[in-house]
Amino acid sequence: MAYATINPATGETVKEFETASDQEVRDTVARSAEEYKSWRNVPVAERAAMMHRMAELYRERQDELAALITLEMGKPAQQAAGEVQIAAAIYDYYADNAEEFMKGRTLNPSTGGEARVVLDSTGVLLGIMPWNFPYYQVARFAAPNVMLGNTVILKHAGNVPQSALVQEQLFHEAGFPEDVYINVFASNDQVAEIIIPDPAVQGVSLTGSERAGASVAATAGKNLKKVVLELGGSDPFIVLDDSNVERTVKQAVSGRMSNSGQACTNSKRFIVLEDAYDTFVENFAQAVQGITPGDPTDEKTFVGPVSTVGARDEIMEQVQDAVAKGATVLAGGGKPDKPGAWIEPTLLADVTPEMRAYAEEIFGPVAVVYKVKDVDEAVELANSSPFGLGGSVFGADEAAALEVAQRVDSGMVFVNAVTDTAPDLPFGGVKRSGVGRELGPFGIEEFANKKLIHTPGKK
Repeated sequence: MAYATINPATGETVKEFETASDQEVRDTVARSAEEYKSWRNVPVAERAAMMHRMAELYRERQDELAALITLEMGKPAQQAAGEVQIAAAIYDYYADNAEEFMKGRTLNPSTGGEARVVLDSTGVLLGIMPWNFPYYQVARFAAPNVMLGNTVILKHAGNVPQSALVQEQLFHEAGFPEDVYINVFASNDQVAEIIIPDPAVQGVSLTGSERAGASVAATAGKNLKKVVLELGGSDPFIVLDDSNVERTVKQAVSGRMSNSGQACTNSKRFIVLEDAYDTFVENFAQAVQGITPGDPTDEKTFVGPVSTVGARDEIMEQVQDAVAKGATVLAGGGKPDKPGAWIEPTLLADVTPEMRAYAEEIFGPVAVVYKVKDVDEAVELANSSPFGLGGSVFGADEAAALEVAQRVDSGMVFVNAVTDTAPDLPFGGVKRSGVGRELGPFGIEEFANKKLIHTPGKK
C-alpha cells in the first residue's frame, strides 16, 4: 500500500512515504505492549493534564493543521478549521470526564454485600482510520482509549500521511510517553497477518468501507479480538411538508454537500411527501445548480474536489449508470474539464432499484430525491437501505416528526436538523453501517474491561 500526499485539486504528487517493513511493524506492537505496562498505572489526573495540553496544541496550531488536510484530501479551508476545533473539543471532553466515567456504577447484589463495576484498561488497540476526517476520526478513537489507560497503534489512510504524522507529533509535544500513541505506515497485509493476530493487541477500531470492515472483522473474529466498526451510510432526509422550504433546503444542501459529500453521515436520500415534493425539488435543484466547486484553500469555498481521481471516476460511474437506466438529472451530472478530482454537485430523480445509485452509497456531492405518497411509504423507503447510520426528519409538527424519527432504523436520527456530531453525543449505526459506539460516555466503554469488584456480605 502506498502512502503519498497527492493534491486532489491539481493531481500533483507532493510527497511520498515508504511502507513499514514487517520487522518495523512487529517492533511497533512490541513497543506499544511494553508501554502499556506502565501507562495503565499513570494516574488519570496526569493523563488528563496531557490530554488538555493536546487540545490546546490543536487550537494553537489550527491554521497549520487545517491547511494540511486541505492539501491532502481537499477539505475546504473553513470546514478544515472546524474539524480541528471538534478534535480539540473531543480531547478536552475526555480529559474532563474520563475519571468519572471510569468509576462505573454501583450494583445492589441479591446475594448481599457490595458490588461495583468499574472501567479498566485492556491493552494495545489498533485504530484503522479513513481520510475524510483525518483528525476527528482519530480523536474519537484515541482520546477515550488513551485516557482509559490503553495504548494505541494508528494506521491512517494512504492519502493523508502527513496528517497522520503530525498527530503522532502532537501526542509527543503534549507530554505523552513516546509509545502511548504510535503511527505506523503499515500495509493491509501487515495489519491482517502481523498486528491483529499479535496476542498483545486486544481490539481494533475501523472507520471505512463495508469491504474493509468485513475483512477486518473476519480477521479479528478469527483471533478473538473485539471490534468497533463505523462503515457506510445512506442517510435518509425525510421531508413531511413544505412549511419552511427555504430552511429545509438550506439544511439539505449543508447535509449533502458538506465535506464535498464525503461523509458517512451526509444526507444522501431525500424522501419527500408528494404534497411537498414539487416545491422542495424546485428549490433544492436551484440551490445545487448554484454551487460551483472551488479552490479548497479559499475561505469562501463550500465544495472542493473529491479526495482522488479514482474516487471521482467511481462517482461518475454511479451517476452515468443511473442516467443510462432512466434517472433524471435535475442539476449537475458532469465533471469540469481540468486536472484534479473535480465533479459537479448533482441532483438525481427517478432513481429505481435496478440502478447502482439506489442501494450503493455515493461518496461525493450527489443527492438522490424520491417522491412518496405518505409517511408509511417514507419510512418504508428509508428503512429499505442496507445501511443505518444517521437520518433526519423535517416537519412543522415536531411531535409528528419525532414519531417518524422513532420508526427509522438508524443509529442516530435528528429532528429538523441534519446528522451532526459533538463530543458528548454517541455516534454509531446499525445494519451494515457497523457495530459499536463512539463518543459520549459510551465511547470509553467499547474497549474497557467492565470489571466487577464484589465484596460479599457476611454469612
